[in-house]
Amino acid sequence: MSLIGQRFAQLKAQHKKALIPFITAGDPIPEITVDLMHDLVSAGADIIELGVPFSDPMADGPVIQRASERALEHHVSLRDVLDMVSRFRQLDVETPVVLMGYLNPIEVMDYEPFADQAADAGVNGILVVDVPPEEGGELQQVLHARSIDQIFLLAPTSTKDRIRRICSLAGGFVYYVSVKGVTGAGHLDLQSVDDKLKEIRAETALPVGVGFGIKDAQTAAAVSGMADAVVVGSALVSRVEALADEPEKIGASLRELISSMRHAIDTA
Repeated sequence: MSLIGQRFAQLKAQHKKALIPFITAGDPIPEITVDLMHDLVSAGADIIELGVPFSDPMADGPVIQRASERALEHHVSLRDVLDMVSRFRQLDVETPVVLMGYLNPIEVMDYEPFADQAADAGVNGILVVDVPPEEGGELQQVLHARSIDQIFLLAPTSTKDRIRRICSLAGGFVYYVSVKGVTGAGHLDLQSVDDKLKEIRAETALPVGVGFGIKDAQTAAAVSGMADAVVVGSALVSRVEALADEPEKIGASLRELISSMRHAIDTA
């Protein structure tokens, strides 16, 4: 069982739901990313989703697009992100880390070298937004050989056949995008989310996480009643952006939000 699978098994035994925060590596400055990862864990994160900066993040709304731009101003590369994970592992070997990004930087490194370096750094899962399952066989093979889970997205528009296909290939957990559109967009229709999760669970025994549209503790608690994991991104990255000129204050701000979500989820 992968480290991600172990974490979900532990949480299930404790009757708890996973809280998965997202931040962009290198935002607003590379020097604080590892500290922010530790801050998130100390506040109650179960898994860290770390965004790899990319110049054309098609699945991301303006908030996370600007985060990538800030990181790229500091020339943060995929290799830099792997180094950050490696440094995080010096103090934390238990919290799973998932990289979220796009295929181009991986192709530049080449699949085998990337998978080797990701495994050596301590990466546990990869979510490559622009790799559909029909085109991801080679990447999935090299990741699987190194016990790295490949995580796939499902959307409100996913058909039953599509759900079945993706669930047959997914590892770690299935990530359900709860709103149509990009990160940070749209209003969360909880009934529609619940209905779709029932469809997904009919096709997989993997945990199902919900993200895109979770903005506060109240929403996180509501979603946790349906899902196995709550993924929060834009709400955190907005706080990073607001304090970009005062990076020493970012850790406390992120801890406050994650702590409030952790409490709301645990007491829902």
